Amino acid sequence: MQTARSAFTGVFFALALHAAPSYSADSTEDTPAKTPAIPAATEFVSEHSGTFNGQKLRYRARAGETYLQDIDGEPTAAIFSFDYVAINDGKNRPVTFVWNGGPGSASLWLHMGTFGPKRVVVPSDAGHAGAPPYPLVDSSETILDVTDLVFIDPVGTGYSRTLGDHEGKEFWGLTEDAESVAAFIRQWLSDNQRWNSAKFLMGESYGTTRAALVADILENEHSVALNGIVFISQALDYAGSTPYVADNLISHITYVPTMAATAYYHQRVDAQGASLEEWVQSAREFAVDELLPALFKGNTLDADTRSKVRDELARLTGLTPDYVDRANLRVRGNRFAKELLRDEGKIVGSLDGRYVGDPVDDLTARAEFDAASNAIGGAYKAAMMSYVQSDLGVDWDRSYLSPSDPKLSDEWNWNPNGRESAWEPHWVNTSHNLVSALEANPGLKVLVASGYYDLVTPFFDAEYTLNRYGITPDRVDYRYYGGGHMMYVNEDARVDLLKDVRSFLEAQLR
Repeated sequence: MQTARSAFTGVFFALALHAAPSYSADSTEDTPAKTPAIPAATEFVSEHSGTFNGQKLRYRARAGETYLQDIDGEPTAAIFSFDYVAINDGKNRPVTFVWNGGPGSASLWLHMGTFGPKRVVVPSDAGHAGAPPYPLVDSSETILDVTDLVFIDPVGTGYSRTLGDHEGKEFWGLTEDAESVAAFIRQWLSDNQRWNSAKFLMGESYGTTRAALVADILENEHSVALNGIVFISQALDYAGSTPYVADNLISHITYVPTMAATAYYHQRVDAQGASLEEWVQSAREFAVDELLPALFKGNTLDADTRSKVRDELARLTGLTPDYVDRANLRVRGNRFAKELLRDEGKIVGSLDGRYVGDPVDDLTARAEFDAASNAIGGAYKAAMMSYVQSDLGVDWDRSYLSPSDPKLSDEWNWNPNGRESAWEPHWVNTSHNLVSALEANPGLKVLVASGYYDLVTPFFDAEYTLNRYGITPDRVDYRYYGGGHMMYVNEDARVDLLKDVRSFLEAQLR
């Protein structure tokens, strides 16, 4: 097997991407003394070769800043990206822009999990990754054979920062964030002379929220036509992925199939020979045909129907009828993570229900930590930092923010109309933005990739969301995997996900 260094064929170098003006205190009489100097944008470039899906490829890796500018052409923020571009393959090669979610997550999960040219190896069976060192191997199955890849870290994550007197909160918000990412894409296309390339977006979790907004902005404000969007662990309408609000009836429906799948995985149900897919389908049908009408009736529900619904919900989810009864038929997904294995003193992971944790306090109503995140988080961060320093030659004293800037979460603006606008709060929902992008571009299609054991963004919520906006079925392709939120930590799911994404891209390029 090749080592991480063996494919390296170039020499690392750093140079300025843009000739950004310097704002030193003595440069002009009009410049305020307090304005910090803005250095030229930094980038680290190297050349590599590898084999992807059986195809040998030479590619240039650029890890560097792109400056966003205001209406007067003055730099406002530096967005850092990791670009993998084939060498000598023409200017019309497809390009896919990739990011993670949060909000406040850098792109290291998709980058180091499966879609970058290197990946970290963690246990496929939901075991803890343990202590370093962690294996870093060639990701030969990734999609570099069919598309260039640009991994984007939004402002306040990774190496991305504001410039001059600009503050992070100018970019930290539902709309502000999407506008900055759309501006980056437009700038990247110009800088790299790629306006006529096929263009794809790929986001995970909140990254799908962002992707719908970015697609709308690109299609309808910047006249940038897209070829496709990949949603990994979809989160467009938050009603279906908010299980901790007692009167949110939608989440009590959308979580049932995922809870049933997780109970099936841990053998807490009597499936009577049913396959996982059959078990999940029965949970879908029960949730819509029986549980939803029962919850809608509230305290007018008759006793016999209530008992029947209670027993079936308990049978499908592996919980006791007594617990379901005391929960008033409203089993919250975050409490399920603690309740399923309570008799063992264990919890299941929220990001991936296959993982198991052992909390100190066995009496809490819900899990106080995520077993999945604890199992793999350290491995991903260590692998990312090792890779960018050794393979990509990033020699910089700037900290890589993962987690994000500590102010980001508190200062995030969820108001879709802007920080200063009046707003009657409601669920975050960018489904309308996706519909707007699809209306603007009849050729645009969507691939939705979901993990069966994802207790953060349940797969049934993706179906519920995208099936009710008048989008024709031929424009949305649903795929399911034996993993959770980051389904690619399961090796079989990782390989299947890459095959499905490659097939989707190739179909959109015909």
